[in-house]
Amino acid sequence: MLTVAIIGAGPLGRRLALEGARGGCRVLLEDVMPATLHHAQEYMRLQLGPEALETVTFVSSIEDAVHDADLAIDCVPDELESKLEILWLLDRMAPPKTVIGTPTTRLSIADLAGCTYRADQCIAIAADARELAGGLTGEIVLRTTARTSAAAINLMREFWNCVGIEPRIEMEATQTAG
Repeated sequence: MLTVAIIGAGPLGRRLALEGARGGCRVLLEDVMPATLHHAQEYMRLQLGPEALETVTFVSSIEDAVHDADLAIDCVPDELESKLEILWLLDRMAPPKTVIGTPTTRLSIADLAGCTYRADQCIAIAADARELAGGLTGEIVLRTTARTSAAAINLMREFWNCVGIEPRIEMEATQTAG
């Protein structure tokens, strides 16, 4: 069973956790704000029911969320400082096997991954967070780099397949100084 840590229990985090749990993943949903985590727990209980909710664990620290995670997906704002901070934390707290996924439409995954010790395990989920939070019905594009490992791509593809989506894999275009 795929273990997925979702960092941030706002609308996007709740949606990803819900669909991951429905797809058979073990989900750890994290948020540092107790009220947000409680709201997410109530939402999940209503959506999944008591038995299905057993596959979701609610935690209040990133360390607890990623301890055994195969995949960690952050749900922080698509801003450079926020992304760098969360990737730095995930890189240091997650075990070496953990693949990191980050939803972004504006930032370069090569630049973000280059700030970690696992550049070969970082993948951008090129979708608007608001659209993802509204429902996982559109196309999902996974942006990779030349350094991204096949194992990382396959693991990320496995998660999206669990939620019923076949993602498109796209290599990020590299920019050269001219």
